[in-house]
Amino acid sequence: MTPFPSTAAALLAVTLLLTPAAAAGEAGTAAVPAPIAVPQVEGPLPGAPPGDPASPDVAETYPWLATDADLASLGYVEQEFHLSGNADAYSATGQLLASDVPYRTRVLVRRPASPARFNGTVLAEWQNVTAGYDLDALWSTEQITRAGYAWVGVSAQRVGVNQLRQWSPARYGDLDVTGGGQFMTDQLSYDIFSQAAKALRTPPAGAAPLGRLRPRTVLAIGASQSAGRLTVYYDAVLPQIESVFDGFAQIVGNAPTRAGAEPVFQVLSETDVRTPVRPPDTERFRRWEVAGSAHSGWHGYRSRVPLLTRDLGQAPTYTCARPPFSRVPLHHVIAAAYDHLTRWAERGVAPPAAPPLEFAPDGTKARDELGLARGGIRLSQVAAPTALNTGDNSGETFCVLFGTHIPFDQARLDELYPSHGRYVAAVARADAHNLKAGYLLPADARQNLLDAARPGS
Repeated sequence: MTPFPSTAAALLAVTLLLTPAAAAGEAGTAAVPAPIAVPQVEGPLPGAPPGDPASPDVAETYPWLATDADLASLGYVEQEFHLSGNADAYSATGQLLASDVPYRTRVLVRRPASPARFNGTVLAEWQNVTAGYDLDALWSTEQITRAGYAWVGVSAQRVGVNQLRQWSPARYGDLDVTGGGQFMTDQLSYDIFSQAAKALRTPPAGAAPLGRLRPRTVLAIGASQSAGRLTVYYDAVLPQIESVFDGFAQIVGNAPTRAGAEPVFQVLSETDVRTPVRPPDTERFRRWEVAGSAHSGWHGYRSRVPLLTRDLGQAPTYTCARPPFSRVPLHHVIAAAYDHLTRWAERGVAPPAAPPLEFAPDGTKARDELGLARGGIRLSQVAAPTALNTGDNSGETFCVLFGTHIPFDQARLDELYPSHGRYVAAVARADAHNLKAGYLLPADARQNLLDAARPGS
């Protein structure tokens, strides 16, 4: 989910992620959870259609990576706010380092314009900064707007905020999440993220980030490096503070090891599963692994190229050992996971279990005669394949995270599917299985079938 790295060092950061935090007892648990402050909220900020981010007039600027989707036609709006206040600083083991450190950051909100379109759940994403800038790695226009979620991207880390300041001084020049340079390794990020959630739940008078929407459920979501930050948050910081999130979605990254009150849902691509040793599912933890999918696949790459071209002048290109970007739609499974996590948080209904990916005796992932991974959640793009999609690749920078996509030749397709109708039927069977199992939503299954039925597919 972090498709545009800037350096090889960033690759190492994501590959290793963050080590699990110390247990809550080692970090120290406060007898009374520290309350989360309600920050000051300013906005929505003025803005113009994407143009010159360097304009000296904030009203002529626009949000970094503002979506190019026609949100109005979907009944949605995009707005940006500044948050400010005083935050506490924590180490990665949960040690309280300082209190009441001033900060100022931003949140980007994409939400239903009308409460009637809102499903009651906010997806609060910890913006990923591995590429050197804020990336809304988990925004997926069709799935999020179709369901009626509100999505909020929170800029909690120094790297992302510093890039914003340089990109548009007029819009972001006064942002700071380091306490004036005192805390340069994101020690304030945990409390900043908490305060952003508090502002969604208890908006201060005069500026409500969600407008007239009133959430029932606020989920903390994060991909890759951001999932690692949420792991530290859950394991080491959350035991000491007021709980402001109802559940946690750890996507293509680490998951907490502590058994807490808030449910945790981990969704991994094939890329991310490196060992057959796994934590077991529990009453508060669920793990899904998706065969053939990549840590950073085609869906995210295709959607961000025009935005990065607009805001940076060009999007990165890569030379990988094999054709990159798996087409297996991991975002379909993530959309189903959000629905399950909401029910889990609100009504205690745990998500279904899913089979793990299989490993061969030599410790590598087991593969069938086509080269496809065995086991795991098998979407129709794997169960009724027209290409080799895997989570593996190699080459420069982040190629290792892009997976592989190699279309089958006509001879192979004829061997697998003597007629186009046989192929469409195979897609329908696979999706019917995944619908029943709870790994896929009806609208995505319907689109898969339409795509399969299209001539030439």
